Amino acid sequence: MAAPLRPARMWPGDVLKVGAVGLRTRPTRAFLSALGIAIGIAAMVAVVGITSSSRAELDRTLAALGTNLLTVAPGTTFTGQGAELPLTAEAMVERIAPVRAVSAIGMMGEAKVYRTGRIPEVQTNGLGAYAARVNLAAAIGARVRDGTWLNEATAGYPATVLGATAAERLGVGGAGPDVQVLIGGRYFTVVGVLEPAPLAPELDTAALVGWPVAERLLGFDGHATTVYTRSDVSQVESVRAVLGATANPQAPNEVDVSRPSDALAAEQAADEAFTGLLLGLGAVALLVGGVGVANTMVISVLERRGEIGLRRSLGATRGQVRTQFLAESLLLSALGGVAGAALGAVVTAGYAVSGGLAAVVPAWAVAGGVAATLVIGSVAGLYPAIRASRLAPTEALAAP
Repeated sequence: MAAPLRPARMWPGDVLKVGAVGLRTRPTRAFLSALGIAIGIAAMVAVVGITSSSRAELDRTLAALGTNLLTVAPGTTFTGQGAELPLTAEAMVERIAPVRAVSAIGMMGEAKVYRTGRIPEVQTNGLGAYAARVNLAAAIGARVRDGTWLNEATAGYPATVLGATAAERLGVGGAGPDVQVLIGGRYFTVVGVLEPAPLAPELDTAALVGWPVAERLLGFDGHATTVYTRSDVSQVESVRAVLGATANPQAPNEVDVSRPSDALAAEQAADEAFTGLLLGLGAVALLVGGVGVANTMVISVLERRGEIGLRRSLGATRGQVRTQFLAESLLLSALGGVAGAALGAVVTAGYAVSGGLAAVVPAWAVAGGVAATLVIGSVAGLYPAIRASRLAPTEALAAP
C-alpha cells in the first residue's frame, strides 16, 4: 500500500519568500501601508525622544535647585540647650547606601572676621567663620567667582574662601596673595571668592577655612554644625527618614533634618505628566499603525482569492496559507517599524540640536516601537490570514 502524501514543509526562508510575494507584486500599496506605519512609529519615537530630551534638561535644571540635597544640623536637648553632632556624624551618614556625597561645615562662633585689626570689635558685619571640608563646593554646587576653592594643600594653611556677601562687606574685590582678612585674630590669605550659593545661603556671609587649620589655629573642636548630603533622587524621602538616627544614634531627637526641596515635588509632578503624555500618544500611534496593517491585509485577501485557490488546489494546506499572509503582515509591519524608528530618532536629534539640548532617544523607545509594530502586525494580520486559509479552493478559483 502506498504511503499517504504529506504536504511539503515550509522552512523559514520559504516563509519569508512567500510572504514577500504580496509586497513585491503590489509595491505602491505596500509602500503606502508601510509609510503609514512608519509615520505612526516615528511620531511615537519622536515624542518619546523630544520629551526625554526636554525631561533631561528639566531634571538638570531642577537638580541645580537641590532636589536631592538634605542637611543635618544639631537641634536642642530635652533641657532646651543646644546639642551638637558627634564627631562621627559624617562617616556614619556616608554609610547610607543611596547617599552619593557628604560634606560639612563647622561654625566657629568665637572667631570673628574683620578686614583689618583696626576695625572696632563690635562691627562684625554679621559675618561668620566656618571650617569647611575640601569637597564642600562640589557637594552643594557652589561656584568660585574669582581665585580657587580650598584643596588638600591650602586646607592646612591660613587660607580662606569668602562668600559673595562677605567679600562685598569686607571690601574684597577678588582673591590674591596680597589680599588678607583677619579671622580669629590671625591673618588669612584670600584664595577665592564664591558666587552666591542659593542652596546654602549661609555661605554667602561666611569666611571658609580648611578643617585642619581651623583645629590648629582657631581652636575649632571638630564638631560639624551642618552636614550636607546628596542622595539618589528617588530615595530622598527614605534617606531623610534615617538621617537623624544615623548621624546621632545616641540621641536622634537632638538632630534637625531639613525637608526635601519643593523642586523635588515639581520634578515628580513633571515626571508623572510626561509619563502620561508618552503613554497616550504612543497608544494612539500604535493604534493607527495597527488599523493600517489590518486594512491592507483584508483588502489583500479579497483581491488575491484566485491566488489562494490556486495554491490550495496545488496542495497548499490551510496552515501554509495562513502562515503566508501572517508573514506578509509581519514583513509589512517590520519595514514600517524600522523606518519609523529611524525617522523618529532623526527628528529628535534635529529638535535637540535646534534647541541646544542633549539628544536623548531611549533605547527602549526604539526597540519597543519596532517590537510593538510586530505585535500589532501579527494581531492585525491574524484575521485576514485565518480568513484566507478558510477559503475553499473551488470557491476561490471561481471568484472574479
